[in-house]
Amino acid sequence: MDFSKYTDIVTQYASEYSLKIVAALLIFFIGKIVVKKLTALLKHLMIKANIDKTFVEFLESVIYFVLMLVVVLAALNALGINTTSFLAIFGAAGLAIGLALKDSLSNIGAAVLIIIFRPFKVGDTIQAGGATGTVKDINLFSTIIEPIDKSIVIVPNSSIIGGNIINFSQREQRRVDHIFGIGYGDDLKLAKETLIEIINADERALKEPAPLVAVSELGESSVNFTFRVWVKTDDYWDVYFDMLEKVKLTFDEKGISIPYPQMDIHTDKI
Repeated sequence: MDFSKYTDIVTQYASEYSLKIVAALLIFFIGKIVVKKLTALLKHLMIKANIDKTFVEFLESVIYFVLMLVVVLAALNALGINTTSFLAIFGAAGLAIGLALKDSLSNIGAAVLIIIFRPFKVGDTIQAGGATGTVKDINLFSTIIEPIDKSIVIVPNSSIIGGNIINFSQREQRRVDHIFGIGYGDDLKLAKETLIEIINADERALKEPAPLVAVSELGESSVNFTFRVWVKTDDYWDVYFDMLEKVKLTFDEKGISIPYPQMDIHTDKI
């Protein structure tokens, strides 16, 4: 049997495909190096432009994946493989993955919106997604909120974007609001003067905007005062709680009652 014929065929194919394999490997490894350098350059430019760190890392991952996909397809094409079928497979796989991870992808989309429009940032005190507290971290899937009791609440980003967001840190000042009631038999003028004195005695209470103490309601069992005082945002909770304590102690000292809901029943003898 003449093996020279087969040897020539093998040599021909080996020579042809070895060149293609070498070309594909060169495209892959050189392309990978270029992608890394290009991605690092884009990351540097984004950081220099003061783009949010979380958004930069997200874009870096997306850019690297897309560019590496282009490199892989180019390497396969150098091997003589028809990449059209691969694109169809990737498209179908992408659709299947997208449907399976639609909730996670919605959180990523919400993270992008939070980073772009910046309704809040790390360190702000907010009320969103059913939680109230200080924002500790914003990642691609969730926002970490620390309530006043120092627990940790992990809120999906989609829940935050899908509802109202109250940011208590956007302004330098916040208003402390309370309602204080006194009995109908108590001295109304004395109670009002006492509340004003409590505000004036606290150095944290701002003069502008001016505080307010006014009768707001004649309730079923009490005369109610609206009590409003402006403070610096950082002093809000301290003043909020201190005012409750000071009013109670001062009212006790001056004999001003704080009534609780009650009902007076009068009977007539027949």
